[in-house]
Amino acid sequence: MCGIVGYTGTRAAASKLLDGLAKLEYRGYDSAGIAVIESDGLAIVRRRGKVAELAHTASHFDLLGTCGIGHTRWATHGRPSEANAHPHASCAGDIAVVHNGIIENYAELREELESRGHTFRSETDTEVIAHLVEEAYASVVAAGGSLKRDTHGLAEAVRVASVRLVGSYGLAVTSVHEPGVIVVTRRDMPIIVGTAADGSYVASDAIAVIGATRDVVYLDDGQIACLTPDAIAFFDNHGREIELATTHIAWDMDVAEKGGYPDFMLKEIHEQPRVIRDTLAGRLVGGRLEIDELDMTSEELNLIDRVYVIACGTSYHAGLIAREMIEGWARIPTEVEVASEFRYRNPIITPTTLVVAVSQSGETADTLAAIRDARIKGARVFGITNVLGSPVARESDGVIYTKANKEIAVASTKSFLGQVVSLTLLALLLAQAKGKLRMNQIRLIFRELADTAEQVERILSDMSTIEEAARACVDATSALFVGRGMGAAIAREGALKLKEISYLHAEAYPAGEMKHGPIALIDEGFPVIAIATQSPVYDKVVSNLQESRARGALVVVIATEGDEAIREHADHVIYIPKVRDTLSAITASVPLQLLARSIAVMRGCDVDQPRNLAKSVTVE
Repeated sequence: MCGIVGYTGTRAAASKLLDGLAKLEYRGYDSAGIAVIESDGLAIVRRRGKVAELAHTASHFDLLGTCGIGHTRWATHGRPSEANAHPHASCAGDIAVVHNGIIENYAELREELESRGHTFRSETDTEVIAHLVEEAYASVVAAGGSLKRDTHGLAEAVRVASVRLVGSYGLAVTSVHEPGVIVVTRRDMPIIVGTAADGSYVASDAIAVIGATRDVVYLDDGQIACLTPDAIAFFDNHGREIELATTHIAWDMDVAEKGGYPDFMLKEIHEQPRVIRDTLAGRLVGGRLEIDELDMTSEELNLIDRVYVIACGTSYHAGLIAREMIEGWARIPTEVEVASEFRYRNPIITPTTLVVAVSQSGETADTLAAIRDARIKGARVFGITNVLGSPVARESDGVIYTKANKEIAVASTKSFLGQVVSLTLLALLLAQAKGKLRMNQIRLIFRELADTAEQVERILSDMSTIEEAARACVDATSALFVGRGMGAAIAREGALKLKEISYLHAEAYPAGEMKHGPIALIDEGFPVIAIATQSPVYDKVVSNLQESRARGALVVVIATEGDEAIREHADHVIYIPKVRDTLSAITASVPLQLLARSIAVMRGCDVDQPRNLAKSVTVE
């Protein structure tokens, strides 16, 4: 969702901030703004809309200051508007704040601050922070107290103010009274800081600073960083100076460039064979499956008697696929829960329960809250995420990284496939620990899993049939995705992709449910997209296709190469290579991604930044 950048150094801050905000556009936002400390005070420029519009407006100002903060906002409290855009300022206009997250007690804080004479200029929860820091700063300076002698109290003021906040926040604060200083802190929101030859940087996402530095520090909850042009000092939530470890970012800047593709989504779809190979690299050692990052012995894994997979959106669909494999191979009862529901329904958890938290960004608010609840109740928690050092990774007992590298398009493709591959590895590992599969079976499945990379490449080499099917569906107003067994889980992901980026309504149902309601939707030309690959339930799916065609449906089928008989029951057939049913989600998902993208492009939609959506959902 929202994005934070900050810079203090020897160069003009405005260009640094605008460049960083442009790199954060993939996260989704509705407005943007910057605040720069100038010789005559704090200059704040904000705009509703794109960063390019903000840059155009900023170009009309003579912004020469070398210290500033910036933000892209996705509206929570208050409609999208220039007044509600960040940064927000104190009454005197001498302190500026940017904020990711939600302040849950903002209403009572606002009432309290207004009673003491503070004037509010926005509808946001964030603005209360600026006024709290303003009050705290006055008190700290009056008392002569400071975290660091040369900061004159801003860092201490931020620490004092943050104690009053209930909710989640990543904060960056600057003041005209301490030129060249940026103070940051966080609770449940990601914040990183780093130094370079030309100054110090802060961001909510490493992509915003990767061009300047690859060595960054990830703050934990309650920690405070005080940035100056030549150094960063760190403090705990009691104001004591501490040292924090530095993380080196290995991925390259070219992941943020389209590389000749018309959009990031298509580029990332084509990167999926590499993701499969990278995620599997080094996992089969001496004929045995090894995932050392999970930090559990085979004996401990053997004790697991219940698995919960918790996730949201696309990651939830990866969990549905995982359930088929964990129960089928390891014979462990497995439930897949939407993270926002899991934390409120008091699930049965014991010390032998394994909770698998799946999140592309590693910062999904509902998933993080569910992790914490699960750990309090005694479960072991494994994280599956794409982001090194993310909150999900740090708060889990062990983690599998999907090796997808940065994903820019809002609709997840390569991260989803990385999750499915990672969950497949986990299912095999549990089966190995439980002794439910023989070692030669595990090695065979692993080799077949590795082969899916080449199979995806084959699918990507010829997209003509997908384009034909897309043209047939482009004028529809709704679509139905169906499948059975593994195909039912794949159908859910296909429907989500279509609605996310094309704004065409789509639903997914187990094919056996057709006669229990969905078949009433079908009339002449209504698109039904079916996963009818070779599987134990193939004949059942074919029967459902016959029912659909008899009512005039336009049937598009994902089928296994060599299945010529399926043509009798479909208007368009998209073939994929033959693979065992349990691995079919990997290959069958790719044409569905491409189908959704093609329809969206034909409908004139922005496939990288669909409306109303954010890449990282960091609030409930």
